[in-house]
Amino acid sequence: MQFRETEISGVYTIDMELIPDNRGFFARSYCFDEFTAHGLNTRWVQENISYNLHKGTLRGMHIQTAPHGEIKLVRCTQGGIYDIVLDLRQESETFKQWFGIELTAQNRRMVYIPVGIAHGFQTLTNDAEVHYHMSEFYYPEFAVGYRLDDPAWNIELPLPISTISDKDRLYSN
Repeated sequence: MQFRETEISGVYTIDMELIPDNRGFFARSYCFDEFTAHGLNTRWVQENISYNLHKGTLRGMHIQTAPHGEIKLVRCTQGGIYDIVLDLRQESETFKQWFGIELTAQNRRMVYIPVGIAHGFQTLTNDAEVHYHMSEFYYPEFAVGYRLDDPAWNIELPLPISTISDKDRLYSN
């Protein structure tokens, strides 16, 4: 696996190393030893799937606050998304900065998101499916969100918004 830290401290992109043969390929999508060697979380307590019908669907920005802050490992398993992280750690040099990257079923890239980073995405295809590993259980009373399209963040979306939940649309920053 290839780990690359992004311009947001603690946020990594992770590429699987494919071992091809005449049947297709084999690849590791997680390795305790490799995550440990990079100082990353190795404890996952929950896995989630987000299925999205329409291209242009917007989800986020979501974060779970202390004492139940969560680490996420995100991968698109069908279709494609533009994945976005927003640094909300006040002590961070990149506070209020964002990073975006395409995650697709074809590139098999993952994004590792530490505690204190809000996460969201916009679908690039119809029928996009996103798979999450979570380091913390979901606690609705600690789940908060921010408008991804708020001008305060200056996040550039690749597509017009086609679908957004009322909850995500009504967040205020």
